[in-house]
Amino acid sequence: MSVTIGWLSCSFLITVLVVRASISYARRRGMLDLPGQRRSHSVATPRGGGIGVVVAMLVCLPGVLCAPPAGWPLSVTAGLLAGFLLVAVAGWWDDHRSLPVLPRLFAQLLGTGLFSAGLLATGTPAWWLPLLLVGGVWSINLHNFMDGIDGLLAQQAIFVGAGLTLLAWQAAQPALALATAVMAVSLAGFWWFNRPPAKIFMGDVGSGSIGLLIFAFTAMLWRVEPALLWPALILSSAFAVDASLTLLTRMWRGRRWYTAHREHLYQWTVRRGASHARADLAYLGWNLLVAAPMAWLAWSHLRVALPITMAVYAVASAGWLALKRRCLRRNLNRTPHVAA
Repeated sequence: MSVTIGWLSCSFLITVLVVRASISYARRRGMLDLPGQRRSHSVATPRGGGIGVVVAMLVCLPGVLCAPPAGWPLSVTAGLLAGFLLVAVAGWWDDHRSLPVLPRLFAQLLGTGLFSAGLLATGTPAWWLPLLLVGGVWSINLHNFMDGIDGLLAQQAIFVGAGLTLLAWQAAQPALALATAVMAVSLAGFWWFNRPPAKIFMGDVGSGSIGLLIFAFTAMLWRVEPALLWPALILSSAFAVDASLTLLTRMWRGRRWYTAHREHLYQWTVRRGASHARADLAYLGWNLLVAAPMAWLAWSHLRVALPITMAVYAVASAGWLALKRRCLRRNLNRTPHVAA
């Protein structure tokens, strides 16, 4: 117990100290996100605070994941850390000066590939590699897309991290459970500075790295017990549905889906007049009232976990469509719709 408390305290303190320092650093370097038509904030705000979570994870994860007697193989830990560092470096670069799409995508593919190679080394069939690559890159970008208002991504990652901790603990995976708990506690330290009104934004260094971590921890759970994938996916249902349906809608309408925009449901909620805190509360409500109990139901009935997951995503998609139409109707006579 003392070791667990030590790792959790270490991750929290490192995050808080590094984030505090990064606020001053970002202001000195001019790393500020300015208000604009495609952004949801009204005050110039420093970015790059996710570096605190990155440093905490790089310090804590090696000791946590490799700890006996139930530590993970070195190939998995090394692959995860290498991929995580690569994605974080690409994000840190992009926070300082814009990184073109292709180099950024290459870094994401390579980072996901490094982790996947470590997982395949444990005996996972090689034909899973394409699916792992697609899942990892989508998770990285999904969490980047959803980092558009104060506190939302940090809040979501804390929730998912806590849920994965319980799933890993019930699967008799104490090392993985502690790793996900360390991530959640680190993000709680960052959330304190990112809660509305935010003192600093996460930046690509944080959003992409967290996306890779959530994907990797979910894949590790799947490696232990394939049926655990379904409750894990339910935990991420709010973000997965909003990001996926928004992307598909933009592609269907022929828009430049790879450019910045304000068409996610959480962004439309703010555009309609809700505060960032209220939008955060709406997503938290889904997580606590729907995702959490349904994830528990799927975990406790693993034989029907897939149908339960499909039902959750169907309800979330229907809710997304209804709320998006409502937002669009209310916005017709307000500010112009920036769709590029």
